[in-house]
Amino acid sequence: MTSAAQASRVLPRVIERADGDADLFGLLERDRAEIRRRLADDGAVLLRGFAVGGVDGFDRVVRTVSGASPLAYAERSSPRSTIKGRVYTSTDYPADEEIFLHNENSYQSVWPRTLYFYCIEPPAAQGATPLADVREVYRRIDPSVREEFERRRWMVVRNFHEDFGTYWCDAFGTADRDAVTAYCRERDIEIEWRGADGLRTRAVRDAVHVHPVSGERVWFNHATFFHITTRDPDVAEGLLEAFGEDELPSNTYYGDGGRIPDDVVAHLRDCYRAASVRYDWRRDDVLVVDNMLAAHGREPFSGRRKIAVAMAEPSA
Repeated sequence: MTSAAQASRVLPRVIERADGDADLFGLLERDRAEIRRRLADDGAVLLRGFAVGGVDGFDRVVRTVSGASPLAYAERSSPRSTIKGRVYTSTDYPADEEIFLHNENSYQSVWPRTLYFYCIEPPAAQGATPLADVREVYRRIDPSVREEFERRRWMVVRNFHEDFGTYWCDAFGTADRDAVTAYCRERDIEIEWRGADGLRTRAVRDAVHVHPVSGERVWFNHATFFHITTRDPDVAEGLLEAFGEDELPSNTYYGDGGRIPDDVVAHLRDCYRAASVRYDWRRDDVLVVDNMLAAHGREPFSGRRKIAVAMAEPSA
């Protein structure tokens, strides 16, 4: 990829309603190929100024652009509520908390290739969904750090506690231990049933992937997001006091189980932030994201902010 081509990218690429062109679905059907091209080049497309038609219209956007129905939210790591069908709320975290940049479900063996966000109610202040081009994140990371992760991969360890965080029944959508065991076996997740009804899982994944369309190398993982030091310092201290490192609800390591130095994770956070861009939500905005090109997050906010989310196009 030439520097000129990189410089021509815009994140997100805005497609705004033009005078006399209010028909969103006519535009999507007519220009679908161009929108897909922009998505694969820029990493995200923002559709702005159109009448979407509520959640039903949003679901239709997903089906029109992806050519398939939305995916179910499986192997959950954060609380969401179902709005309708396979359209969900964005992560139900308190408004004063930041959600750090990440690629959706990159800790899984199969992930959604395309994400959709729909602004039902914009926040009163802040509340943006910042984006970061993970090709740029990859380029900013110190080569020695990249090489270490490419060689050793990364591991996420999750401990499911009945009285804290996402419980395993909710994460896997079933209370059947045998079904969970089979699910994990099929997806290269090591499991350990603990005590009466506790569960620990370990999954080792690649930190760097090759984008299936462009062939570019992308920094695609949850190694930074799930690491304890990425939490708010007060929250991290409280979790460590309550659980100790071995029982944390989630934490990350190198793929061989070695600890990732705190300064390395700080460097990764700096790379994400340096590559990130933001914009303010407007009512009826629809954001379409190539999940392997752009990480997303959430700013703290005030007001009633309501963003719907859908996922499509499994990676395998």
